[in-house]
Amino acid sequence: MTSDPMAPGTATDVGLLAPGRAGSPAEAATGDTAFLRALLDAEAALTRAQAAVGQAPAEAADAVTAAADPARFDARDIALRARAGGNPVIPLVADLTAAVPGEWRAYVHRGATSQDILDTAAMLVARRTLDLILGDLDRTERALAALASAHRDTVMPGRTLTQHAVPTTFGLKAAGWRALALDARDRIRTVRDSLPAQLGGAAGTLAAFDAYGDGVEGGAERLVAAYARETGLAAPVLPWHTLRTPIADLAGALALTAGALGKTAADVLTLSRTEIGEVTEGAGGGSSAMPHKANPVRATLVAAAARRAPHLAATLYGSLVAEDERPAGAWHTEWEPLRELLRLVGGAARDAAELAEGLQVHADVMRHHLGLTGGLIVSERLSAALAPLVGRARAKELLTELARRARAEARPLGELLADVPELKGVELRELTDPTRYTGSAGALTDRALERP
Repeated sequence: MTSDPMAPGTATDVGLLAPGRAGSPAEAATGDTAFLRALLDAEAALTRAQAAVGQAPAEAADAVTAAADPARFDARDIALRARAGGNPVIPLVADLTAAVPGEWRAYVHRGATSQDILDTAAMLVARRTLDLILGDLDRTERALAALASAHRDTVMPGRTLTQHAVPTTFGLKAAGWRALALDARDRIRTVRDSLPAQLGGAAGTLAAFDAYGDGVEGGAERLVAAYARETGLAAPVLPWHTLRTPIADLAGALALTAGALGKTAADVLTLSRTEIGEVTEGAGGGSSAMPHKANPVRATLVAAAARRAPHLAATLYGSLVAEDERPAGAWHTEWEPLRELLRLVGGAARDAAELAEGLQVHADVMRHHLGLTGGLIVSERLSAALAPLVGRARAKELLTELARRARAEARPLGELLADVPELKGVELRELTDPTRYTGSAGALTDRALERP
C-alpha cells in the first residue's frame, strides 16, 4: 500500500537519506520539536526576566511559562503560517498569546522582535546539542587514549604521499587522532560557554524595553542580564542582530570538529582496505550484493560528514555580511545550514566514538608490511649511519644504487649491503631492522597522552 507523499503528516524528515545522523542524540536535539521547545523557552524566559526586573507581574511570568508547553502547539501548522511573515516566531506568538489567560496576554513577547526569539532559540538548541557532542568526543578520546597506550610500541609503516616512508608506531598515530579530538573538544567547550542570548528589540536599541520599564535608568540593561540568566546563555555586550560572530564561531568549531574526526576516519578507511588490512572496524557493515563484505561504515559516515561540513560553515560565514540593523536574507539563510551542521557533527561524533571503541588493530599485519620494501623503509637511517664510514656522498650514491637493485632483483637491501666490500665487519642487522627505527615515537606518544 502506498501513501500520498504530499498528504498532511507525511512530510516529516525521518532521516531516510541521512544515516549519519539518524537516531543520534543530536538529531532529536535539533528536530522541529526541539526548536519549537526552544522558541517557547525563549518566550517564557523573556516574561520571567521582565518580572525579575519589575517590568511584569510574577503572575504573568507564571502564566506564560505554563502556557509555553510544546505539546499544546502544532509545529507543522506554525511552519505553514510562517510563510506569511517569513519566520515562525510570528505565528508562534499568536498561538502562545491565545494560550495565555486573558489578563496576562499583554506580557507575551512584550518589546521583543522575532529575531530576538529565534536567535535565542537557536543558541539554546546549539548549546543543548553541543553538550551531546562533547559527551561523544569524551568517549572518542578515551578510546583513542587506550589504543595509543596499548600500541605505544606497535611498529607500522609510516606513509607519505601514499608510499612507505619510515617506520612509525600505531600508538603515535592513535595519539595524533586523540589530539585532534581534544582540539575539537576544547573549541566546542569554548563556543558553548560563550553562546549569547539575543535581546535588542526592533532595531537593536532596546527602546521598547526602556519604554515598558517606565524609563528607569539602566532598566533595559538589567533586563538583558536577567534574560541571559533565565535562558542559561551568556549576556551579550551588544544586540547582535547583524553582528554574527556567535554564528561564525559556532560554524568554525563545528567544521573543525568534523574535520578532526574525519582525519581519523580517512586513516581507518585507508588502513582497512583489503590489501592493507592493518585495522578493521569492530562491527563492519554488510553489502546488499556481496555477502563476504564487512564495510567500514562508521568511518565512511564520519568521512562523509567531514566533506559536507565546510560547505555548510561557508554559508554561515557568508551571513556575516548582514546589512543595516536587521538584514533581509542573511539571517534567514542561517537557520537550515546551522541545524544541518549541528546534526551532521552530532552524528559524526557518535559514529567516531563507536569507531574508536570498536577498532581492531592487527599488529602482525603491520609487522609484515614493514618488510614489503625489502628493507628500503630504513634507507634514511642507513644514510645517517653509513656517512661517517664511507662519506656522505658515497653513502648516498651507494644506497641509491642498492635501492634500485633491490627493486629490480627483488632482493633485500640488507643482503646487498652485506656484499659491499667497504661495509665488511659492519653490524647491519640492527641497522636494517625497521622496528629499531621509530625515533621518538614512544616518547611523543607518552607526552601526548599527558594532555587531559
